[in-house]
Amino acid sequence: MYEWLRRLLVRPASGPARASAAPPPVTPAAPSAPAVPAAAAAPLPPAVDGGPDFEQRDFVNTAFNNWLFVQSQADRLDLNETETKVLQALGAAAQSGRSAADMLRRMPGLIPQLLQSLRSENFAGAEIARKISSDLVLVSAVIRLANSAIRQSGDMTSQIGSVEHAVIVIGQEGLRQLITTVAFRPIIDLNSGYYTKSLAPRIWDQSERSALACRMLAPEFNADPFEAFLTGLVQNAGLQTALRLMDQVAGDKRSLGSTMFCTRLMSLGRDISAGIAEEWRFPPTLVQAIREQGSMKRDVHLSRMGRVLALGDYLGKIKLLAEYGAISEGKGNLFDRLPLGAMPCYAALNAIS
Repeated sequence: MYEWLRRLLVRPASGPARASAAPPPVTPAAPSAPAVPAAAAAPLPPAVDGGPDFEQRDFVNTAFNNWLFVQSQADRLDLNETETKVLQALGAAAQSGRSAADMLRRMPGLIPQLLQSLRSENFAGAEIARKISSDLVLVSAVIRLANSAIRQSGDMTSQIGSVEHAVIVIGQEGLRQLITTVAFRPIIDLNSGYYTKSLAPRIWDQSERSALACRMLAPEFNADPFEAFLTGLVQNAGLQTALRLMDQVAGDKRSLGSTMFCTRLMSLGRDISAGIAEEWRFPPTLVQAIREQGSMKRDVHLSRMGRVLALGDYLGKIKLLAEYGAISEGKGNLFDRLPLGAMPCYAALNAIS
C-alpha cells in the first residue's frame, strides 16, 4: 500500500511545473522530498535529540489518557475483570497484523481516482470538483478546510459554499494532503458501541494533529516528510481497532480506564499499529518509529523518525488537551528543552484546529 500511495502522491518528474493562479494550499501537503540518506535512520545523540523528556511525556500522556476516557477510572490502579478480558483479546490481535488490518477501513474507490488526478501537472480544478462532489465526506472536508483558509486570511465574513470555489482556495498540494487524510479516517457507525462513538473522534483528532506536526518537524531531523506524515496518521490505527473489541467485551458497562489498563492499552495499540504498518508494507523506518514510542526510559536513543513521532505526538496532545481545557499550556515545563522547530510547529497547529 505504501508504494502505491507514494506513486499516486508524488508528481511526475518530467516536464516543467505548470504555473497556477490558485493560492498556495492552506496546510501544505507532504511534499515529495529527496531520498533520505541511510544515515538518517541512525539514532541521534542525546545532545541533538532534544525533548520531550521522560517527565514531560509521562505528564502529557497521563493527562491524555484521563481525558480520553470520558467516564474516568483514573483513580483505580488495578485491572478489573472486564479490562483483563479486553487486554487478552487485544494481545491476540497484536500477534497478527493481517487480522488487525482487516478491521480497518480500506480506501474507497474514489480516493485512488482523485489522487491519480492530482498527480498531473495539468491540474483540472473543475474535474476534481466534480469527482469530489460525489462523496459527501469529501465535500464536507474540502469546504470546511477552505473556509478555515478564508478565516486565517483575516476575512471573517465570507463563506465558501461551493466545491469549485473550495478547490481553488485549497490548491493542489492541500488537496493531496486532505484526500490522503480522509482515506485513513475511520468510519464511525451510528450503531457503534459506547467506546467507539466516544473515543474514536478524539483519537482521530489527535492523529491528525500529530501527522501535521510530524510533517512540519521532519526536515529538522532530516526525515522524509511524507513518511513522517503517514507515521503520525498510522500510529493510532491499533487503538482504533481496539475500540471494537472494547465494545464487544465491555458493552455499556463503561468500566474501562484504570491506570494499568490505559498503560497496557497504549502499548498493545502501538504493537497493533506496527503490525498493520508491516502488513501494508510501509517503510521499516515508520514501523520502527511506532514501536519505539513504547519506551519511557530516560535518555533513550530514538531513530530520527522515532524522534519526529515522539515530538509530533507530544505537541499534538498538548494542543488538543489545551483546547478542551484538560491541560494548561503555561503550567510546568511543557516546552522546556524542546528543539528549535517545536514552538513554530505548535503555533501552526492553531491554524488546523
